[in-house]
Amino acid sequence: MEGYSSLSKRFKKEYKIYIVAFLILLIADSIGSFAIPLGPGMVYIFPIFYGIIIGLILGPDLIGFFKKEEVKAASPLVLVAIAPFIVKLGILGGGNIPKLLEVGPALLLQELGNIATVFIALPLALFLGLKREAVGAAHSIDRETNLALISNLYGPSSPEMRGTLSVYIIGGLIGTIYMGFLATLVASTGLFHPYALGMASGVGSGIMMASATASLAHMYPSFAEEILMLGGASDMLTGLTGIYAALFIALPLANKLYSVLEPKIGRGRKSKTDMSSNEEREIG
Repeated sequence: MEGYSSLSKRFKKEYKIYIVAFLILLIADSIGSFAIPLGPGMVYIFPIFYGIIIGLILGPDLIGFFKKEEVKAASPLVLVAIAPFIVKLGILGGGNIPKLLEVGPALLLQELGNIATVFIALPLALFLGLKREAVGAAHSIDRETNLALISNLYGPSSPEMRGTLSVYIIGGLIGTIYMGFLATLVASTGLFHPYALGMASGVGSGIMMASATASLAHMYPSFAEEILMLGGASDMLTGLTGIYAALFIALPLANKLYSVLEPKIGRGRKSKTDMSSNEEREIG
């Protein structure tokens, strides 16, 4: 393990991270979930929301309970924490292949819609000042499988990984609220069948899917079971196909767009990562 001669020495150095993370888990889980009616929609708030907020408050930019060194040490641990979920995703996919085939081609084709968002997200990220972080942030919805993919391709401390991890955190914080509200807002138009809305809820994030399908089940109680089943199947398939779509289509596309657009949109701009690297070189 880099920087440590043994696991026990690492634990002695980072024990505060593990203890506080466990306490945050207990606090967030004890608060539970809430559903808040908002106009024609429904906003669902899940425990991960509280966990992220508490972690932000304890960070070096607010009350400073955790120092920057501890934040840097905790970043690679995200992959360790989500590894069981990634394994579970693969097991569920293998065990439910016959059910997925029965649903039809719509679930397989929906990933193409996710790829199209690269054309919107990456130019916007460059315009806001991101550099290589834009590739990681804009190539997909950036959930667990994408964290593993980007870490394997670019490394856990790369700018691409920082972009992916940032969207992962923001998605957990805002995405659950957004998806629950968006699902009920679209459903209120009456343009789509509940089955279609259920399938559309599976964007590759379990918590976002849960928020959307719970909102839809509340609106369509007679279709609740089918919505939850289709949402779960869609989310599982998106997670499985999404990693291949990202590897062979979205990432090459994002890298190509970056090489074309960065000299035009990003010229003269410096990301925080670039500035931090320059400061470290000056200090060194």
